[in-house]
Formats: sequence, C-alpha cells, structure tokens
Amino acid sequence: MPHPLIVEPIIRNALLEDLGHGNDVTSENIISPNAQATAVMHARQRGVIAGTRIAEMVFLMVDPTLVTNRYVTSGESVLKNKEILSIQGSAQSILAAERVALNFITHLSGVASATAAFVEKTKGTKAKICCTRKTLPGLRSLQKYAVLAGGGANHRFGLDDAILIKDNHIAIAGGIQAALDNAQNHSGHMMKIEIEVDTLAQLDEVLAHGGADVVMLDNMDVDTLKKAVAVIDGALTTEASGGITLENVSEVAQTGVDFISIGALTHSVIGLDIGLDINA
Repeated sequence: MPHPLIVEPIIRNALLEDLGHGNDVTSENIISPNAQATAVMHARQRGVIAGTRIAEMVFLMVDPTLVTNRYVTSGESVLKNKEILSIQGSAQSILAAERVALNFITHLSGVASATAAFVEKTKGTKAKICCTRKTLPGLRSLQKYAVLAGGGANHRFGLDDAILIKDNHIAIAGGIQAALDNAQNHSGHMMKIEIEVDTLAQLDEVLAHGGADVVMLDNMDVDTLKKAVAVIDGALTTEASGGITLENVSEVAQTGVDFISIGALTHSVIGLDIGLDINA
C-alpha cells in the first residue's frame, strides 16, 4: 500500500466530498448518538481483494474510537460471502464512513481482480501484465497498488519517471532518429528511454539507432509481434500495447514479449461487489 501520508489526503478528500456542507443528516436525525453497532464487510462475489487497510483507514478517520478487524489481506483471493473487515462502535460513525470505504475497496478490488484474470491467462510465459497512466484522476497511486495486489506490474507513475517517446513526440521532433538523439543528449545516465513503434520499418530504424532501452510495440497483430520479437532478439525490453483483451492476451504473451500494458485495468474496470451489513 502507498505510504499513509499519500493515502490520507485522498481519503480525506473523499470524505469531505461525501459530507458536503454538513454532516450525515440521515443518521444523525434517526439514530441516537449513543447507539452502538457491529458491521461486517463481506464479498458478494469471488475475486481478489485490494484496499482492506484503506477501507479501515476511512472508518478510523471518521471516528478513531471505532474498533476494526481485518480478515483478508490485500492480494488475497476470496470466495463469495468471505468476511473482509468488521467494525464496532458508534452506529452513526459507521454509517457516515460506509459508502466511502466501500467505494475504495470495491474499485480497488475490481482492479486487482481484473489484473489477476489477465495474469492467469499469461501463465507459462515470461510476459508481465502492467498498467498505464490511464488512471482515474487523483487515484493513480491506489490503482497502481491494486494492480500489484492482483499480481501485475507497474508502468511509470508519471511523466518524470522515464522517457517514453510516442508517435506525437516523434512527429514534432522530426522523426525517430531526431527524437532518440534529443532524448540521449538531454537526459541523465540513469534515465531509461522507451520508444513506441507501430511498424516493423520503424522498429528497424530504432534498432539501427541503438538509443532506446525499451520498445513499445503498439497495436501490432500477433504475427507482427512475433516478427518484431524475433528481430529484436533480446536487444531491447519489449512491451506490447493496444487492443489487449482477455480473449487475445494469451496469444500476445506467447509471442515472447516481456511486458503487456493494459489501460483497461484502471480506466474502465468494473468494481468487485462487496457489501457491508449491520449485525443485529
């Protein structure tokens, strides 16, 4: 999980958004401030859980006197009805924190579960499933953590992590050679350089130049990917990207690429169904 100093303001902003200009007017008008309750969060479908500690932090940020118990660790596969987290204490506090806690854990568990499904499809190959920068604004660190929980790998976190030369960079720079020259001439020796290609001719140009560490093979069909991997022959780290689905990821992995990047892991994932019930 990201450091609490990174997570805390994300949770705080989500709680402030939910509380609006006041308090939980429903709970405060129908439930006694002295009422106590025990709530249990459980999975309503099988999947991989991520965000148990984050959900717990939500409840404790609302009310530090709440008592919580985690029954599942992040990255753990669970079956339907598995208990994930219990919360005891003020009923008003539990209800005030419920939705935000569920929003985090259902979404992050959805990311982890989707990642795990892709990882499962690539077993027996060297390919690693990784995410991209196509994340929901403000949630990148949490989404990338959830990808790790699902057995995937992280691509760069931001524009300052590594140089990634894409088609628009190449167009503005004046071609592959000019883009690679500029990248080499103006970056430090610790900075990795990746370049995107979508044809074998472009790949030949990159290999002839020799200035890249990683090549992104973008939107190539399986046959072209196989040819590209053969031509590269270990000279560069390879990343397949674009149009990757559960239906074709196994074929893509079998081409011999090192990484397969999938934006859908974070930008359009379906949340895992997780509920919270009050024990009578």
